[in-house]
Amino acid sequence: MTKPKKHIYFVPGMAANSSIFDYIQVPDKYQVHRLEWLVPLDKSESLREYATRMCAQIHHKNPILVGVSFGGVMVQEMKAICDPEKVIIISSVKTKGEMPLRMRFAQKTGAHKILPTSLLANMEHYEKYAFHSAIKKRLELYKKFLSMRDSLYLPWAIHTIVNWDRTEPDPDVIHIHGDNDFIFPAKNIHNCIWIPGGTHVMILTKAKKINAILQDIL
Repeated sequence: MTKPKKHIYFVPGMAANSSIFDYIQVPDKYQVHRLEWLVPLDKSESLREYATRMCAQIHHKNPILVGVSFGGVMVQEMKAICDPEKVIIISSVKTKGEMPLRMRFAQKTGAHKILPTSLLANMEHYEKYAFHSAIKKRLELYKKFLSMRDSLYLPWAIHTIVNWDRTEPDPDVIHIHGDNDFIFPAKNIHNCIWIPGGTHVMILTKAKKINAILQDIL
């Protein structure tokens, strides 16, 4: 008799869509589900409230959750709600203490509130000014992977991660991180599985190494 498959849910990075997981492979005994970002109900929606709505998209008991970057923060918050078997974070942080100094500075000063988040929503407008082929290629990649352009989402997401208040890491969370991550520098990260040369976008550039690690973990 064939054993039922286990279910693994993937949550992408900030503003990204689930196509960032196109190169990720898991053993055949797992059924893959990709979650997409929801539009916040309003700018004051709490992380807990949002995580509860994300969990409403999970339709299996004791799933495995995998989150990238801000998605890693999200799956840690979802853990208390949907009782997963495992939680794996990639290119992310386990506490606010692992965040870079600039993010902790933004929390205290509110500097993140003046970021021009409308740039993401209007990438097509800037395409006509991209004369260099490398810049055009970069914009095409942004358009492909960064599809959450709702005007409410990005300010909410930036404010939420900057103000994440977790101080103690969850010892059950499995952390995979690149030693060349610019967004969350390696010097601040503790107790993780390192990927040499891995950057913040290693879910795309180091997929083979990540697949091998996931094979061992799962």
